[in-house]
Amino acid sequence: MIEEIETSGGRKTQLRCPDCGRTRIQPRKNTALRFRCSKCGHEFETPVVEQVDVVQYTARYDAAWTSLDGLLDKHELKQLNTNKGSINSMRELDWPAFREVLVDRGAGRAVERLTARTPDLSWQPPDGSPVEAAGGFGQAIVRVRRGQRQFRENLLADQGSTCAFTGDAPERVLEAGHLYSYAKLGTHFRYGGLMLRRDIHRLFDDGSLAVDPALLRIDVGSDLAQYPQYAQLHGEPLMTRLVDDQVEWLGKHWDEHRTAQRHSAGPARTRRDAPLDVDLRPAGQVAPAVRTRGPAGQDPVREHEIGA
Repeated sequence: MIEEIETSGGRKTQLRCPDCGRTRIQPRKNTALRFRCSKCGHEFETPVVEQVDVVQYTARYDAAWTSLDGLLDKHELKQLNTNKGSINSMRELDWPAFREVLVDRGAGRAVERLTARTPDLSWQPPDGSPVEAAGGFGQAIVRVRRGQRQFRENLLADQGSTCAFTGDAPERVLEAGHLYSYAKLGTHFRYGGLMLRRDIHRLFDDGSLAVDPALLRIDVGSDLAQYPQYAQLHGEPLMTRLVDDQVEWLGKHWDEHRTAQRHSAGPARTRRDAPLDVDLRPAGQVAPAVRTRGPAGQDPVREHEIGA
């Protein structure tokens, strides 16, 4: 699912037939004249070259992106087109058939990830009708989240270039992760997200990573226990401070993926996993405090210290 589409100006080179002026010309290798126009049939060696202004579109996919490299070859993919004779660079897929192939070839998680973020899409219409999107979105498979850029900028301003789970990282690898299902609520809440690395964002959305709301420490699901880079996060505090709203959203995420399913991997809880209201500092040192902050003229927001 596309999170955002950015537009910018650009230039494009076009080759035209010198006889009819059309761009439907094809280069050839085994003939005396290199080009042939598929419209008028004219054969020629040198096309008319021109530079034209174009609008360039750049799509951002974030956590719903899943690489399917090697899952289907071009011939199999072509058979899933609704219009098999189309030569457009973007072609409509037969979604029910495509979904079935993904599940059969072990990519069911990719389907689950996408449908979780777009629950109003009808993936398998019983009557074979076109795919429809209900609710407040236009009738299209591609939906852009309005306000996503501002949501990301606000999180960056609050939290800096830091993944909440793993620490400092370049901005270009960080995504603005919602702590709730944006697809269901359709609203960007001021304190409803965290900056997350792309892989961490995806695993958080899937529930493989969660945050224990009582301890404010990372909980690693059993499916990640075999991966040291993720397993080592278990029981660790987050790398950014939280306000009450974020803790509340994390609690709902925990209820959905831990309390309901009752699965949690990793070592038994030890001293470092103790609740943060227990003072683990040596005698004479000050325990972490709850602070308040808020924009001038507004009610303060409770802020939680999470690194003892």
